[in-house]
Amino acid sequence: MTFCPLTRTIFTPKTSRYYTSATVLDSPFSLLHFLLLSATHESLQLTKQVHARMFLLGLTQNPFLASKLLTSYACFGHITESRTVFHSVKDKSIYLWNSMINGYLRNYSYVEAFDLFCKMGHFNAKPDDFTLATVSKAAAEIRDLNAAKLVHCQSIKNGFVLDIVVSNSLISMYGKCGVFVAMKKVFDEMCERNVGSWNALISGYANIRDWRLAKYLWEVVKNMQIDGMKLDGFTLSSLLPLSSNEGGCDYGRELHCYVLKNELHSSFGSDVHLGCCLIDMYSRSNKILMGRNVFDRMRFRNVYAWTAMINGYVENGDFDEALILFQEMQLNDGIEPNKVSLVSALPACSSYAGLMAGKQIHGYAIRKELSHDVALCNALIDMYSKCGSLNCARQVFENVSFCKDAIAWSSMICGYGLHGKAEEAISLYEQMRLLGNKPDMITVVGVLSACGRSGLVNKGLSIYNSVTNEYGMKPTVEICACIVDMLGRSGQLDHALDFIKTMPVDPGPSVWGALVSASIMHGNLEMQDLAHRFLIQLEPKNPSNYVSLSNLHASSKRWDVVAGLRKMMKERGLRKAPGCSWISINGKTHCFYVADKAHPHFSLIYKILDELIFIMKGAGYPNDFEELTQITSY
Repeated sequence: MTFCPLTRTIFTPKTSRYYTSATVLDSPFSLLHFLLLSATHESLQLTKQVHARMFLLGLTQNPFLASKLLTSYACFGHITESRTVFHSVKDKSIYLWNSMINGYLRNYSYVEAFDLFCKMGHFNAKPDDFTLATVSKAAAEIRDLNAAKLVHCQSIKNGFVLDIVVSNSLISMYGKCGVFVAMKKVFDEMCERNVGSWNALISGYANIRDWRLAKYLWEVVKNMQIDGMKLDGFTLSSLLPLSSNEGGCDYGRELHCYVLKNELHSSFGSDVHLGCCLIDMYSRSNKILMGRNVFDRMRFRNVYAWTAMINGYVENGDFDEALILFQEMQLNDGIEPNKVSLVSALPACSSYAGLMAGKQIHGYAIRKELSHDVALCNALIDMYSKCGSLNCARQVFENVSFCKDAIAWSSMICGYGLHGKAEEAISLYEQMRLLGNKPDMITVVGVLSACGRSGLVNKGLSIYNSVTNEYGMKPTVEICACIVDMLGRSGQLDHALDFIKTMPVDPGPSVWGALVSASIMHGNLEMQDLAHRFLIQLEPKNPSNYVSLSNLHASSKRWDVVAGLRKMMKERGLRKAPGCSWISINGKTHCFYVADKAHPHFSLIYKILDELIFIMKGAGYPNDFEELTQITSY
């Protein structure tokens, strides 16, 4: 195979497919050509060969070649080599400075990028528009207002504040820093605006994720159109997440109509990106069928589209459909799941104890060498814990290649707490503290729940006092609910009520709900009635509170109060959803409601249930025990 890179001299690479070795031409143009090839073919080896050839030929001081070389190293994540190339050049051009700053940004080294920008003045290097636009991204990512103001001042000082690209970057920077007054001021002072200017402003407001700003944002969108600008894919992708919140779905539907009317979904890239945003918006608005309609109509579906739809089903509690879609993604479209896909699918296994499906996902992660990913390992620990397989959860936790974060410790401790393994939860909690990891709210809730389920009241109170005194943690409603539950389970109802009266935060439904459960457990009707009334005040639209209080008064034959509560429910349009339980057999989930007769084999199920109740009461055994096994044949 022969290459003629715009020169009469010919070279023949020894391994043409990967360009791992070649007789390199000596001109800077040829070296530049090979640097471009190294990027195209993702060959770090070729980049190193070009670097070595530059050194041998004395071309390391060529600012243009050096700029391209350090950029190539940065693309491969070798920022140390990029820095070496940068410092080796004595006469640094502005392009070299820009390349190094951009290299830091590529590798998420935002502080280093900004520090290098600050050093430019010591070398009499004057920043240009590209420098300021790039470093504004670094200031935005580190959320440093002083850094943002410095970039703004340099933009004014060097006369680039009137540049549209620089001004757009400043708007975006202030938006990410949460300084909306400065953001709007930069926007208002622009002599000329383009679509990017409006998008930066809209994105800044949308990042607040406050649906109450939707009306104001909608006015901004209208003004954008009055100014002669058309909404593009970026505009819509900024607005759609805000439209998924309470009160925003109407705006989301309008945006969907705009997409269809202006055929923004017709292009290859926009179809996927906007489709994912629409699926996410409808899923978060509990309109999963509309999200699925968007998914089915997409012309092209990549792993991100499939993941968005799977995650939508999980968020809406349709775990069967989520796992079916997870399988179809691989079997029908031949798309391999990525880390995010696996993390999205695992909660579907956790929620109905689909241990086998969870193990299959775990096996896939091991085969694809993804088992060291922190988010995935945390999801596996949570899944195994909820499925009751604590040994498997602990094996994932103890994996030496897994760098444990606060979520990992909390997940494992909460897993032990969920199953009442107080000794294990406390031991792991103490181990976490000894290693210098500060417990967070979720960790404390997990270990206190374990203490409550195991009756370790003194130990639980000791942990509560230590986190509030030693770590200065402010007790949350969730932590206080655990204390009330722990005291209530042990029969200390008066102590629990005193704690509620003196707790540092206002008691929420979880706190009074814990007292209700404890009162029922110990048969304290007076305390139960008190807790129920506070629950109704806090959750006037929760029908379960009325039904539970009604049952309490019915047990005391206070029929007038029962009638009043039922009337109140009817007037408020409240109706309690029937209780539901489910079981998964051979990959199919069977759901059963109270007094349910919808199952095709309900008569046999009720017959076996009656016989099981008969056995449980100790009154005898059924005449034909073989009938109990007939259900397995269906």
